[in-house]
Amino acid sequence: MPELIVRREGLIGWILFSNPTRHNAVNYEMLRSLPEAVAKHERDRAVRIIAVAGGGSEHFVSGSDLSEFAGSRGSHYAATSYEQAVEAAYEAFAACSKPALAKIRGACVGNGISLALCCDLRMASDEARFRLPVARYGMSASWGSLRRLVATVGPGHAAEILFTQRRLSAQEAQQIGLVNRVVAAHILESEFAAYCAEVSEGAPLSHAASKRAIVESLKDPASRDLKALQAMINACHASEDYMEGLAAFRDQRAPNFKGR
Repeated sequence: MPELIVRREGLIGWILFSNPTRHNAVNYEMLRSLPEAVAKHERDRAVRIIAVAGGGSEHFVSGSDLSEFAGSRGSHYAATSYEQAVEAAYEAFAACSKPALAKIRGACVGNGISLALCCDLRMASDEARFRLPVARYGMSASWGSLRRLVATVGPGHAAEILFTQRRLSAQEAQQIGLVNRVVAAHILESEFAAYCAEVSEGAPLSHAASKRAIVESLKDPASRDLKALQAMINACHASEDYMEGLAAFRDQRAPNFKGR
């Protein structure tokens, strides 16, 4: 049964896309549930980072569940509602102050790429494969997905991905910036755990300010909320964590950040 699995393990809030009979293809209900899943981890002060992965051990997300398209995209109204759900799901990650990391193995296709691009960091196994075949079905990715793709890999690579519909290897994906790191499949779990630990060591307020700066930089200059960003930067310098960071440096020890 397709489902979005949401759980916490230590400092990590997990979001797993589980649809095993369809290689973790995303359906409409999973997309509708995603904003609340992200918001749940945002509200949980114990969560430092969000990890996104496919359920099971074989695939990330193989795209949209095409079996439901006759209903969910069978009319202009249904297609518009679907696209609104997609954009709300994707924008939930941008609105979240916590870093999101994607763990990618197997198929990362269509909506899988769009979901991965919503994450701030992406680690893939060396057997992962990437493809965005919207032209094959007479479809188009949403504006938000296309904007994130171009911002991540540049217009030339985005054009090749979209126009040729070619399958990219993990190594090719890393070369163009689609993923940050590629590791051997048999060590993906341990390397991703170490990646999460590395990120979670940072001060939460600092991460939030850095993420907000990245998000604002991708907006049109006229729509950037630099006042809100500056307030977040100021909050870092007025925080207990800032004093803790200085004390830890002075005492030559690891800092114990509290997110305040």
